[in-house]
Amino acid sequence: MTRRSIPVVDRVTDAFFALDTDFRFTYVNDRAETLLKRSRGELIGRVMWDEFPQTVETQFPDGFHRAMDEQVPVSFELYHAQLETWFEARAYPAESGLSVYMRDVTERKRQETTIAQHAAVVEAVHDGVVTLDRNREIVTVNTAMESLLGVDREEIIGEHIEILPERAAIDDSDAVEIGRAITDVDIGSAEARQIDVPFTDADGVDRMGEFQFVPIEDDTATVAGVVRDVTDQHEYERVAASLHEVTRWLLESDDPQEICAIAVHAGSDLLDLPISGAWLLDEEHGYLDPVAGTAGAHDEFGGLPRFHPNDGLAWDVFEAGSTRRFDDLESVDGTYNPGTPVRSEIIAPIGTHGVLMTGSLEPHQFDDTDVELVSTLTENTRAALDRANRESVLHERTAELERQTERLEGVANVLSTDLKRQLESVSDALEDDPGESWEFPLANDSVEPTLDRIERLVDDVREFARNASTVRSRSRVQLDRVIEEAAEASRFDDRHVFVEEPSTLRADPDRLIYLLETAFDDIAARADGADVTVRVGLMGIDGDDWPRGFFLADDASETPPPATDRLFDPTADYETAIGGLGLTLVRAIAEAHDWQMVVRSPENAETETRIEIRDVTTIEAVEGG
Repeated sequence: MTRRSIPVVDRVTDAFFALDTDFRFTYVNDRAETLLKRSRGELIGRVMWDEFPQTVETQFPDGFHRAMDEQVPVSFELYHAQLETWFEARAYPAESGLSVYMRDVTERKRQETTIAQHAAVVEAVHDGVVTLDRNREIVTVNTAMESLLGVDREEIIGEHIEILPERAAIDDSDAVEIGRAITDVDIGSAEARQIDVPFTDADGVDRMGEFQFVPIEDDTATVAGVVRDVTDQHEYERVAASLHEVTRWLLESDDPQEICAIAVHAGSDLLDLPISGAWLLDEEHGYLDPVAGTAGAHDEFGGLPRFHPNDGLAWDVFEAGSTRRFDDLESVDGTYNPGTPVRSEIIAPIGTHGVLMTGSLEPHQFDDTDVELVSTLTENTRAALDRANRESVLHERTAELERQTERLEGVANVLSTDLKRQLESVSDALEDDPGESWEFPLANDSVEPTLDRIERLVDDVREFARNASTVRSRSRVQLDRVIEEAAEASRFDDRHVFVEEPSTLRADPDRLIYLLETAFDDIAARADGADVTVRVGLMGIDGDDWPRGFFLADDASETPPPATDRLFDPTADYETAIGGLGLTLVRAIAEAHDWQMVVRSPENAETETRIEIRDVTTIEAVEGG
């Protein structure tokens, strides 16, 4: 080191010091004094290892000895903990010793650490990442991009970006759009660009990719492209849009079973749910009845079961009112069939109407997206069933208004003809009395029955006017008890009524009693004062060919006219018609319960007339009664 070089060394921004062959300080510049926190006078002539013993444990000894022994320049980096600073040390050998430069590289190390962290993140993400320079040549790609395209990064780094659309079988028009997006970002006309492009992955599977391009600040790269596989999301959006179309089909139908069939097959086709079925609540019997199923469900099970209260998971979900997913039914308690081949399942309530179920023979086959789509399907199905119910109620009300109009016309005819006929009978009875011995007409035996017929007619008209063709809520009743109550309230002698066996059925108790009371009145009118016996029995209970129900058999000498619609028409005018609306009311109340009334007159050797109430599916004999 000569004196002429000292001013120049003092002017450099790096810390600089010189050591002789014994590693004694021969020179220290101003920046080195600051760094070492020692003055030049304190260090000149002293051995570095003695003055700074902490450096013995660093790279300094090895590096300096190597430079001195081999006479080669060396450089290394070290961290100064007290200063929290990274330095790059460079030692240049000479015959007289070493010239050492130390540069603060903390900022560079921080950038390198950040870049390394970013690189680690890029490598770790599942999205494919590629960076490009201004010539559109590939600078870097991550592992995800390699996997996506089935290439090695060494194969494509340095290649033009055009190689990516070629490898991914991207359509030419989409490749042009990708090029435009890169240009827009690179020249600054857009902060970012995003486009969805179909491509083919390394396995030859067609997929949908979301390509996003953003500017970056790097020594070489200017644009980064991120490719995200959005196939599932795209499929979800497609299915969701298709479900809207399915909803239109659902809302066009007013048949609950057809609505459920549309829902089940939509789930099979759109959501790839081949084992699916729908159950609706049978309000009369109180169970979930299968109304629609896929071919896969029928092939697998040969038919779908009914679910009664507390029967398995389906009933639990129906009562809870929220969709549930079962990933492995082998680990779930309370299944309807513990030996079922179905391993995973989604059960979704259709409001208060029923449930929709879909299953798989493999465990863990459904995810949250499947649950969301099935829930959407069932919610749309619920809306369609609600609408169908409203339409059904509207149609029923319209039809009922038409029936009421017809009934009112019939009642008007009854009032204008039957009452007129009965009053004429009273008048005739009065005319038959001699004027000298006139009495109050009610004492006359011929007037009293006539007024009784009028009273019965008024009762029938009142019942008909209160809409006999509708029923309120049904409950289980004992037939023998309501028979007894109806007979006592009727004009028939209840001592002549015999019930063959006790039974129960579901009905509107008040309407059922009036039905029976009216039937007994009809029998009493045909008996015309004679002793008549009524036998009440059951039909179709023991599996015979009779429709399920009950009958009232009487041995009155007079029988109703042939069982035609005129028999039950309040406007009918036949000579043997019973006073009042009679069997018209019986039929109206029966039909309101979805039953059928049939009158069977005696044939051949038979001596009984039977009023049969058929299609009473809920009637059951009471054992030991």
